[in-house]
Amino acid sequence: MLQGKRAIVTGSNSGIGLGVAIELAKAGAEVILNSFTDQPEDHALAARIASETGAKVSYIAADMSKGEDCRALVEKAGGCDILVNNAGIQFVAPVDEFPVEKWNAILAINLSSAFHTTAAALPGMKAKGWGRVINIASAHGLTASPFKSAYVAAKHGVVGLTKTVALEVAGQGITCNAICPGYVLTPLVEAQIPDTMKQYNMDRETVIREVMLQRQPSRQFATTEQLGGTVVFLSSPAADQITGTTISVDGGWTAL
Repeated sequence: MLQGKRAIVTGSNSGIGLGVAIELAKAGAEVILNSFTDQPEDHALAARIASETGAKVSYIAADMSKGEDCRALVEKAGGCDILVNNAGIQFVAPVDEFPVEKWNAILAINLSSAFHTTAAALPGMKAKGWGRVINIASAHGLTASPFKSAYVAAKHGVVGLTKTVALEVAGQGITCNAICPGYVLTPLVEAQIPDTMKQYNMDRETVIREVMLQRQPSRQFATTEQLGGTVVFLSSPAADQITGTTISVDGGWTAL
């Protein structure tokens, strides 16, 4: 379905980004993986996905906290047809105790990186008359939680950036949308389950349903495959007129 399209997925050597990259490769896109490391295992991961999907997959290291690296990523990839801005970090603390360096890092990686990569990718998309910018925001781009000021501010900013870009490129064959996941079952979340079970003296299913997914009415995690499928859909002709909006994959969280 996406043969002939090149996709860049930032922050994609694990978690949501990796799941998105795999689904794009399955759909036939050429995929560029990215993270800030440049280890043999990063390139081996790209080779494994290529072997399993038959798609062309490569890895380009870039530090998403640095604007020049973000723009260089797009240049080194030779531009892209599909840009998935996924890179992100988290830190939790009250506003009056929030470390300034953590605030700056979260805003840089979670928000400013999307500005830089999008700015670098759009000229090529405009020249082709086709493009997809898909930002992985969060339920926290639509609502808030205490102690996550930088993350919530950044993700709200991603939603605002999404709307602005969509308006600027409307009618040029380019769309820009944000996906807003709730809690997603990533390896990082999976690793937290045993300790949470011990803390609350609950079995796995109970601690997931009653503690970890308290705010997610479905009481089920979203999966990286589901998010990847949403990205593939937004990259398809069926989504040609879907732009400037958010798609919640949150089990009903933001319906409350």
